[in-house]
Amino acid sequence: MEYRFELALCAALESPDRVVARQLGAGVETPGARIVDVCLLSPGPDFDDRAAISAERIPDPAIEAPVGPGEAVPVADAFDLPADRAAAVVDRAAEVGYLERERRNGREVVRATARYPDDWVGEVTAIENKPDLGTPGDLEAQLRYDVALGLFDRVVLATASYVTRAHLNRIPDAVGVWRFDPETSEREVVREPTPLDPDAPGVEIRAERPSRTDVALVDPAAKARKRRRIAERAYGKGWRPEPPACAHGEATADGRPRCAQFDRVVDPGRECGSGCPAFEPADPPDADRGGLRDERTAWVAAPDGDGPRRQSGLSRYL
Repeated sequence: MEYRFELALCAALESPDRVVARQLGAGVETPGARIVDVCLLSPGPDFDDRAAISAERIPDPAIEAPVGPGEAVPVADAFDLPADRAAAVVDRAAEVGYLERERRNGREVVRATARYPDDWVGEVTAIENKPDLGTPGDLEAQLRYDVALGLFDRVVLATASYVTRAHLNRIPDAVGVWRFDPETSEREVVREPTPLDPDAPGVEIRAERPSRTDVALVDPAAKARKRRRIAERAYGKGWRPEPPACAHGEATADGRPRCAQFDRVVDPGRECGSGCPAFEPADPPDADRGGLRDERTAWVAAPDGDGPRRQSGLSRYL
């Protein structure tokens, strides 16, 4: 239920004013400590410059390396990484169009194809999905983590349940609440989120016990670096899974993976394959995921073709 709820919400939130992605890591000092269900990225002033570089995610080490569009830099000097890891980063960065390389005097050198923009990320909103508030699981702890860290500009809880005052009292006051119907895509704002401060130091909750909470202090520079990494991941990834590689696999009009046999949206990674009694291996159907994303969001599929085409001074959605 939660998977189908999440995909329906992603589809409903798509707009030319933003990028929508799902399942992104948001731990800073403790990688993997937090996975955000849905992330909304609104463009900053330099968004068009970022979109012009590549439709793909640019590797973090390539962005963070002292390499610009000016004089070429030897790979060994640019990356403080093992040689095989540096080579892999250069390969990928060149593949997505961010780095170009050549050999000089027997050494490989690289330069950036464009200056990486400093201010292409506007607001970043985290959405935690919990369709059924009757089975909250770790919901309260997850939302406390997000608010204490302050990595995102806003944090929202999305649910299909009727939201009571008791529910609201159990989650941090800064967290906004949406009631969302995945069948009709209607969304009711039960409570507006309170803006957080990503530029301030944050507190990352590592572990909570009845008598003790382990935390790590996170400085603004580390938060800024993580926000940029999340934005890169969101820009390159999106939210649409590949449709099932099955004769019954298909895609909805908005690109969600669907099974014709069971007449519903499915999770191909968990529900499809040899464990399904109706499974018949076949090539995945063409869902035109890139075309849908290009048409419906701020992401640009072919920067070398039409180029960036959207303004970054955009209206609010919350």
